Amino acid sequence: MDLQLAGKTAIVTGGSRGIGKAVARELSAEGVDVALVARSADALAQASAELAESSGRRIVPIVADTSSDAAVKAMVEQAANAFGHLDILVNCAAQPGGQAPPPKLAEITDDAFYSDVNVKVMGYLRCAREVAPHMIRQGWGRIISISGLAARSTGSTIGSMRNVAVVAMTKNLADELGPRGINVTVVHPSLTRTEKTPAVIAALAERQGVSFEEAEKRMVNNLVGRWIDAREIAYVVTFLASPRSAAINGDVIAAGGGIKGVIYY
Repeated sequence: MDLQLAGKTAIVTGGSRGIGKAVARELSAEGVDVALVARSADALAQASAELAESSGRRIVPIVADTSSDAAVKAMVEQAANAFGHLDILVNCAAQPGGQAPPPKLAEITDDAFYSDVNVKVMGYLRCAREVAPHMIRQGWGRIISISGLAARSTGSTIGSMRNVAVVAMTKNLADELGPRGINVTVVHPSLTRTEKTPAVIAALAERQGVSFEEAEKRMVNNLVGRWIDAREIAYVVTFLASPRSAAINGDVIAAGGGIKGVIYY
């Protein structure tokens, strides 16, 4: 299937590693020029060079912190000046979850809550707010936000709250922007293999006194019986970013390999 993405442009935040980098890789492979956004200049430069070489597309690295309104405004302006038009926004910048158990109620601090939500919820909203006028002028656009299946389960109070908030934001933006030709969707990954996964599994294996293979197996709780790779999340996002996804707007796509025991309707 031709996804009809050749010649389009995208901003991918959190793009220097993990799911963001995987999304940028797949978009560029489909002919999209990408503004790759992250906070670390060194990691960003390395990822941009790698993607440009593998895809032959234009990859523009932009250092920006999405927790800052001024930084987001400058980032979007730089991307628009570089490309001349903005077609796709993929919100993926978020504070990484720690490997320690999530804090209980008495352990949740204001700073922990606000810093997390400022990046993932307000950061996503800032980016959408700045990109939307460009999409409205051309009558077409795609905004995809990476959230997480903590939105559908308990266990992490802050994680659930921030991910549910991303869903609420998505539906509100879809209702407002959909009539202007802009589709707004959210993708819920679950356990996803990225560059950091081997170290995470090794640490768990050491804590539990089991082999690497056993620790990896214990972490999996989905119907496919294995970790979902970041590239498999990127396949879903790339389709949603395309004109072929016109039938999906304001909706949530779960991409966790099928979580056991959950009924969601």
